[in-house]
Amino acid sequence: MLDFLKAVVLGLIQGLTEFLPISSSAHLRIFPEWFGWGDPGAAFTAVIQIGTELAVLIYFRKDIFRIVNGWVRSLYDPSWRGHEDARMGWYVIVGSLPIVILGVLLKDVIESDFRSLWIIGTTLIVLGIVLGIADKMGRSDRTIHRMTLQHAIYLGIAQAMALIPGVSRSGATISMGRFLGYDREAATRFAFLLAIPAVVGAGIFELKEIPGGHNDFGVMPTLVATVVSFIVGYAAIAWLLRYVTTKSYLPFVVYRIALGSLTLILVWQGVLAAGG
Repeated sequence: MLDFLKAVVLGLIQGLTEFLPISSSAHLRIFPEWFGWGDPGAAFTAVIQIGTELAVLIYFRKDIFRIVNGWVRSLYDPSWRGHEDARMGWYVIVGSLPIVILGVLLKDVIESDFRSLWIIGTTLIVLGIVLGIADKMGRSDRTIHRMTLQHAIYLGIAQAMALIPGVSRSGATISMGRFLGYDREAATRFAFLLAIPAVVGAGIFELKEIPGGHNDFGVMPTLVATVVSFIVGYAAIAWLLRYVTTKSYLPFVVYRIALGSLTLILVWQGVLAAGG
């Protein structure tokens, strides 16, 4: 029963933090440590993220269908190869390559050294500062309709940095988008689309680890956490897209720096085990 309670709490944390630029993987590493539950593991984290990406698939279903349809048609119909939807399909594919390649090459490090709270606390602070600078300096003169292949590659490289817990997939991608001059909504929307192949792929790749006892949770608690993350995540998408049209990312910057600083202090004082 306790495992199911933990699963619900971790599902809530995942759903609330996946789309905000504050790093869901950092929260799934820090908060269980605070509660005395230990590290739930990289496999558990990757699998329950499927729930939040399912929320993305449903929320953006019309956009995704249009993009996939345009991309497929461009494969056999030359007249579609310059179409915006076809190009967006290629941008998502190309932008996903860096995180896929590095995820495979660095799998062992990701599941061990990168989960150190020293690293996570530091990346929360550093990338929080980067997000603040990017949001302040961003020109906001580009919409998602002006995306280019070169920019998709830059955004994909930025997303790959999120293999380090604490960086934040959306935070890194949004920061790069803002540096490239995209408005907040465009940067956020493309961050959502770009995350789909990477997160779903990682979750499926790690599914084999769940039944084998490589984490503290079994199949059913992991499923519960995934369902909860989907429900909460769907609401978080709608809220964030409304928020970024009129507000800055400053509250997230402050939160990241505060959480990162507190984490480092607690590890330094020996209250939390650094792990990794």
